[in-house]
Amino acid sequence: MSFALNNRPGVTPATRRRILAAASELGWRPSTRARALSRSRAYALGLVLSRPPELLGADPFFPQFLAGVEITLSERGMALVLQVVGDDRRAEAESYRRLAAEGRVDGVFLSDLRLDDARCTLVAELGLPAVAIGPPVERCPLPVVALDDRAGIGQAVDHLLALGHTRVAHVAGTAGYVHSASRRAAWRQALEAAGVPPGPELDGDFTGPGGAEATRTLLALPDPPTAIVYANDLMAIAGMGVARDAGLDLPADLSVVGFDDIPLAAHVTPALTTIRQDALAWGRVTARVLLAAIDGEPAPDVGLAPPELILRDSTGPPRRPERHGRGP
Repeated sequence: MSFALNNRPGVTPATRRRILAAASELGWRPSTRARALSRSRAYALGLVLSRPPELLGADPFFPQFLAGVEITLSERGMALVLQVVGDDRRAEAESYRRLAAEGRVDGVFLSDLRLDDARCTLVAELGLPAVAIGPPVERCPLPVVALDDRAGIGQAVDHLLALGHTRVAHVAGTAGYVHSASRRAAWRQALEAAGVPPGPELDGDFTGPGGAEATRTLLALPDPPTAIVYANDLMAIAGMGVARDAGLDLPADLSVVGFDDIPLAAHVTPALTTIRQDALAWGRVTARVLLAAIDGEPAPDVGLAPPELILRDSTGPPRRPERHGRGP
């Protein structure tokens, strides 16, 4: 009977159908715990987040991404083991070691990839199947599920240049992250390709307060920018609040572009021009790639659909040059 219920060979199709029909009539459901014991599988995937816990609720990207992961895992009768360790590299590494030693997960996701990321080597040493989330990292042989964020940033810069902006600033994400460096490089390359000197740039930290502080610094410059491209929507929305408090008219005095297209982006004033990425689809695809790797199937790199520039009310032509120097 167990061969039929677990879809294993050795049972004729007719017998399997009768057993499954009887199980359905009796309301029988498979036991994940029993399956795990019989197959030496945990039926769970792991995600260790090295972020301060208080920041997770403020980042709308991860709930959507995790929803995509959970949808795919639920279809396979699997669970997600999520651990938040804060900004502590040693605690992060220990979490991976503990998950592997205790057999709690069959594989892991690596998010927030770093330029000097040692986790690729660590998971290989632990024998944990893994998938990297984000732009590829050199010397990291894991399959990668990535979005070409460079294309989205390039679209945003080209849009601002077409409007007449020549002083375009950038507020980057947390220093050391691959996607922070990728978006910063794309902003610079797009301006240089158009023959426009890159405007001022500052590191943010993907948080509202970080975006607000960076915006105050940029607007206090002797020659402030007329447009700012932010590495995510959260910083962009905070930056718009700072600009309005400083008496600026958006977008006449300052155009603002975000990244992610979080649900709130369309409902702030002015509605935020941003670069849309599908976090839910990203989570689903990433889960499928990791499940394939666990099953021993080929798990090549996967490129997601390119991001899309969503034009709303936070961008427009700059005022005449004599008005550009207006600051807080």
